[in-house]
Amino acid sequence: MPKFSANLGFLWPNLPLLDRISAAARAGFNAVELHWPYDIPAIEVRNICAAHNLALLGLNTPTGDAAKGEFGLGVLQGREADFETSLDQAIDYARIAGASAIHVMAGVVAPEQKRQARAVFARNLALAARKAADFTLLLEPINQRDKPGYFYSTIEEAVSLIEEIGAPNLTVMFDVYHVGVSQGDIFKRLEKYLPLIGHVQIAAVPSRAEPDEGEIAYTAVLAELDRLGYSGWVGCEYKPRAATDDGLSWVHTLGVSL
Repeated sequence: MPKFSANLGFLWPNLPLLDRISAAARAGFNAVELHWPYDIPAIEVRNICAAHNLALLGLNTPTGDAAKGEFGLGVLQGREADFETSLDQAIDYARIAGASAIHVMAGVVAPEQKRQARAVFARNLALAARKAADFTLLLEPINQRDKPGYFYSTIEEAVSLIEEIGAPNLTVMFDVYHVGVSQGDIFKRLEKYLPLIGHVQIAAVPSRAEPDEGEIAYTAVLAELDRLGYSGWVGCEYKPRAATDDGLSWVHTLGVSL
């Protein structure tokens, strides 16, 4: 049976972050993951997770200048120094807060810049792998419907970078929602890339709501993860249809437990 973590980028969105952590514990989760917690002191996150005996799994590197449409700095030519600063911020925060993983965000680029952007990203990832050797680094392709122009949207693109760089702490964030929207053939990709998967996330396709609706039969996905021997966490990164606590009925619908 997979272990589930609460992604607090989306769950309990009406609450401040520290209250979201408490809400996750009350709901029965044993782990949480964050998006961009940087406005809250890391020690406060660490302390409240410890108080609730929650594992803190991971967080994202900063997006950059959101007002300019930036959504990560990893692929941006000429911004290598800014990327390193954002990476250092993520590493320092994760270390204090007690997180074990960092999602290294790629960023948005024009199609004609993609080849050059890949070379920039490869250099930045090699740097990240060295500087964050004690963390799992996650590479997450994001579908083009949700984030047009994002550098990559296929698992294979992430895998090619991991194989090229060859650092043992570089892994795939296998978000079933993004894979479902971008590519499909989820079972085959899970099986093929299992050795490189550092984390799994779930949400309904196409709505990104609770995983008890839509095109993907998550009872089958979770059973497949068991069959493959996946021992990591499954992050619940969905956007609740209404109140988060009410939507947790999906746990019973799918016949699982938190």
